Amino acid sequence: MIIVTRLNGGQFSVNPDLLQRIDSAPDTILTLVDGTKYIVEESMPRVIDLITTYRATLVARAQDLQQHLGLYAAPDPTDDDAPLAPTVPLRPRRK
Repeated sequence: MIIVTRLNGGQFSVNPDLLQRIDSAPDTILTLVDGTKYIVEESMPRVIDLITTYRATLVARAQDLQQHLGLYAAPDPTDDDAPLAPTVPLRPRRK
């Protein structure tokens, strides 16, 4: 969730995955996928920066969690002789 500010000063959070569009005319208007609109104090570039930071944080947390649980081992970029994953046999589609 990102935290934005209403024009009257109150803050609220928005799920950026539900944002359909951000308009600047001259106020910043957030339009959700269900058509709900919010006018906020933050500029369009600031809202985009909040969304980018939010998504980068999610990716970083997911990678940390995978490494912590031992589910992910980052490949060594200097190892050119690393074996590839085993091939998976293909089967024809059933009709």
